[in-house]
Amino acid sequence: MPQVRANSLDIAYESIGRDGDPAILMIHGLATPLTGWPDSLCEGLALRGFRVVRFDNREIGRSTFLPRLGAPDLAAMMAERVAGRTPVAPYSLDDMAADAAALLDGLGIKRAHVVGASMGGMIAQLVAINHPAKTKSLVSIMSTTGRPGLPREKREAMQALTALPASRSRADRIATALAAVKAIGGPGFPARDEERRAYVGRSVDYTPYDPPAAARHLAAVIVAPPRHDRLKALKIPALVIHGADDPIIPAAHGEDTARSIPGAELLIVPGLGHDFTESAVALYLEAIGDFVAKVEALERAPASLS
Repeated sequence: MPQVRANSLDIAYESIGRDGDPAILMIHGLATPLTGWPDSLCEGLALRGFRVVRFDNREIGRSTFLPRLGAPDLAAMMAERVAGRTPVAPYSLDDMAADAAALLDGLGIKRAHVVGASMGGMIAQLVAINHPAKTKSLVSIMSTTGRPGLPREKREAMQALTALPASRSRADRIATALAAVKAIGGPGFPARDEERRAYVGRSVDYTPYDPPAAARHLAAVIVAPPRHDRLKALKIPALVIHGADDPIIPAAHGEDTARSIPGAELLIVPGLGHDFTESAVALYLEAIGDFVAKVEALERAPASLS
């Protein structure tokens, strides 16, 4: 897997499509490597005339890990937040957004359509906020602004998502990941266990097993300040996609994200949960592909009229 030196880290990435085509930067979520983006989605976007760049966030996949930062005490951090204090994390979502922006620089991409899912959606929002010159449009999928008071996740789904395997063995890792993706999925876009097992197995085989690194990702989410007020200043096209049946980040979070971004489009999908099954790929491909194609057409329109 190729790497780019970005923000003093080695960031692993994959580029699909022609280098000269408009770029879409894909940012995935908590402890999920670039393999979390289905090949069928990325290749489908490339066939529509886009250069798709998917990458490993810091501390996942083939990008740089930072073991010297230690394992955060997540329970203590949550207690601090409940008490109204701001805990300290090893790094921030803003740092991770800076990684993404530096990756674009390293690849010679001046501006990109920035697409993020879950924690990746939070990072994508911060790329747009902190690095507006690099952001052509924003697509926030199954994510949140972090506004206080929004509905909480379902406890059993979060427990499945954060569960640790019984051992480091491949079989135990896959079993735990399989239980997680089944717990967070929605009823309208099902998948057979064989498909889900292949999906999680690809990521298990691709990325090292490192629970403290995943905890550092989660710590960055815990300490992140709300973004709803800062999103109001965005002046780019934005699309928010959210499952009506998401048990991890309820649909109200997507609605709040769209309200917070001036002119944002909102797509709430009945039956969709917090997942990327092959049965959902057609939905994502159409929604993202049509949206970025429209943005590209609008950008070309003034030149065609002059």
